[in-house]
Amino acid sequence: MLDLTYTTPAPKVIAGAKHDWELVIGLEVHAQVATKAKLFSGASTLFGAEPNSNVAFVDAGMPGMLPVINEECVAQAVRTGLGLKAEINLFSAFDRKNYFYPDLPQGYQISQLYHPIVGEGEVLVELGNGVARNVRIERIHLEQDAGKSVHDMDPNMSFVDLNRTGVALMEIVSRPDIRGPEEAAAYVSKLRQILRYLGTCDGNMQNGNLRADVNVSICRPGQYEKYQETQDFSHLGTRCEIKNMNSMRFIQAAIDVEARRQIALVEDGKEVVQETRLYDPDKNETRSMRSKEEAHDYRYFPDPDLLPLVIEQDWVDDLASKLPELPDAKKTRFMADFGLSEYDASVLTADVDNAAFFEAVAEGRDGKLAANWVINELFGRLKKDDKDVTDSPISAARLGQIVGLIKSDKISGKIAKDVFEIAYTSDRDPEEIVATEGMEQVTDTGAIEAAVDEIIAANPAQVEKAKVNPKLIGFFVGQVMKATGGKANPAAVNKLVAAKLGL
Repeated sequence: MLDLTYTTPAPKVIAGAKHDWELVIGLEVHAQVATKAKLFSGASTLFGAEPNSNVAFVDAGMPGMLPVINEECVAQAVRTGLGLKAEINLFSAFDRKNYFYPDLPQGYQISQLYHPIVGEGEVLVELGNGVARNVRIERIHLEQDAGKSVHDMDPNMSFVDLNRTGVALMEIVSRPDIRGPEEAAAYVSKLRQILRYLGTCDGNMQNGNLRADVNVSICRPGQYEKYQETQDFSHLGTRCEIKNMNSMRFIQAAIDVEARRQIALVEDGKEVVQETRLYDPDKNETRSMRSKEEAHDYRYFPDPDLLPLVIEQDWVDDLASKLPELPDAKKTRFMADFGLSEYDASVLTADVDNAAFFEAVAEGRDGKLAANWVINELFGRLKKDDKDVTDSPISAARLGQIVGLIKSDKISGKIAKDVFEIAYTSDRDPEEIVATEGMEQVTDTGAIEAAVDEIIAANPAQVEKAKVNPKLIGFFVGQVMKATGGKANPAAVNKLVAAKLGL
């Protein structure tokens, strides 16, 4: 755990025409379980396959086909629960959620309503500058994904792709603890980070592997505190659900525009109707999709083809013992072991691949110097080239070599940037670059002294000014560095110039 003290953020306040209003937000995040096979069949979960090529008979709803639970899907859900400090339910059961839709061939979705696999947990959502929100997790349950309806291939027909049908999803349901659009995006981001560290979901929002349903309501200041005291939802406004959000930016925009829609309705004397809505980013508005269903509308009942799921505590304990280091713990360790600031440690641990790359660069080297080069030089260049750290043209080992060369005074920081550029674009060994290109730093004080004497002799007016204002020593240092092609040791140059000028 982070050994830091946090301040809870104030709720987002939106000024209406008549009153101030606060936001209350809860999220249902659907995370695709990272497994090779589906929840109840052996069909592949590979993204991008030909339509309807990853479909088993049970996925297609063929008569007489029975589901068989995929143990790895269960294990991944348990790992997720453990990573969120949640209660693991040794007894859980599957239910049928009945509704008709063209891309749901069985006519029902197998889910967990009454007995989810994971109970209450929590996520610490950091918002910067010592501010954080602890968001409670209500439950995590396993369920099947539906297929995909395709409407843009023919003007007169729609098509159905069942490749996603039966893919395992974890629905992670939060309490209504989130109080603003930025908090909501930060919560999804932190959840995605934890899932990627655990390896239970790849978090790819573009492919739909992580998406969120956002529940938004409004209340007058002070009402939320009454809800917290009583757990009586009547103190809060009527909530509306915005479906299938797959972008942090859109999540924030949708919450803001939906809250303002509800405020306008209430202040105009109208009622907010509980319903499911969609966000249109082009028009920046939400529109009604369907009235909000309750559990009884889906005629839930225990799935007769699946026995209750009973797992053993020893199995859970074994999974817990093999969990990887999670982001908060890694951040704390980076700060302690490498002497990093909280900001730098946060940047480096934001993504599991970034953290692994940095640690490989820093191994056995100066951690602060390594962090500086990874964050400023490497990440900056990768962003410019629209690349990910996993596609970095320069390896962690070679960037580590550059850090080592700087620390040993073989090259200066300025020369190091030239070495980095060559290594990044040509895949050459940094030590070979320094030797071949004659880039090694000049540490011979005799050679440096000659350059210093020459610069001082050529600039008598600057010498007099520097004696009056010692800060002007930088002029001479810069000229010496220029004269030596940036190879002179900066510390040695500073020392010699100061001595020669009697400063």
